[in-house]
Amino acid sequence: MSTKLKDLVKKEDVLTSGHRLCAGCGAPVAVRQILMGAPDDVELVVANPTGCLEVSTTIYPYSSWNASYIHCAFENVASTLSGSEAAYRSLKKQGKIKDDYRFVAFGGDGGTYDIGLQALSGALERGHRMVYVCYNNEAYMNTGIQRSGATMKGAWTSTSPHGKDSYGKTENRKDLTGIVAAHNIPYVAQASISNWRDVVKKAQKAFAADGPSFINILAPCHRGWRYPMEETIELARLAVQTCVWPLYEIENGKWNLTTKPKEKKPVEEYLKPQGRFAHLFKDENREVLKSIQEYVDKDWERIKRLCGEAE
Repeated sequence: MSTKLKDLVKKEDVLTSGHRLCAGCGAPVAVRQILMGAPDDVELVVANPTGCLEVSTTIYPYSSWNASYIHCAFENVASTLSGSEAAYRSLKKQGKIKDDYRFVAFGGDGGTYDIGLQALSGALERGHRMVYVCYNNEAYMNTGIQRSGATMKGAWTSTSPHGKDSYGKTENRKDLTGIVAAHNIPYVAQASISNWRDVVKKAQKAFAADGPSFINILAPCHRGWRYPMEETIELARLAVQTCVWPLYEIENGKWNLTTKPKEKKPVEEYLKPQGRFAHLFKDENREVLKSIQEYVDKDWERIKRLCGEAE
């Protein structure tokens, strides 16, 4: 399949205009980029748990989805799509369905890193042919900006506030991409909406995989991260350039670094534009900044070794 822009823009939108997501929201950008990688000759079934994407695209009696669409509970989108995919395979085998279908789930980090992790793990272990996409905005944005397992250390959220006795979230984020890779499924990737061609290539591989595939895509939220809405793509780009969010894939067990910054920028350049980290730049929190940089450096070196890129 082509990744040329002139070809991609001719594809029919699966997520159409008219939704009510915030201006500057990274989620619809992520969804459209992923779906540009879907095959042209198949029918799509989209499943979506409760979250920002669901509540803003399916306000009854309207829908922004130009595909078969299933809304399910916060915690069970992987189970819901598993059942749909299994039913399709049975009906296809019986000759009751002729068309080819692909199944894709879009879950936020709250419904993927935390609440839906058990259902996701089960679906991966059973081997259902489905693409699971985590649009990762690093908190439970739909319900009030509460911290999730994806939230970075030091971040202010409504459940990890900063103040006299706290500098924000005290834990580093969960390595969900690594957890999924440990299931030994055909395809796993990290992506960012700042690198659209990389996203489309990874989506094409995910949809082509004969089994489960997973893409963890960074989709900044200006409401929760506290930055001007027009800087969403730039924040996503800085996450890649500072190696806060490395771009890589694991294809049939082989790790591959898909983007290597020409010049690795300090983490402060990514944190400083975001109001959720503003308190870290006070003198009393300088050690926290240092620890975040050390964590990012260590993780970057680990990923480079896994990808055979160690210097």
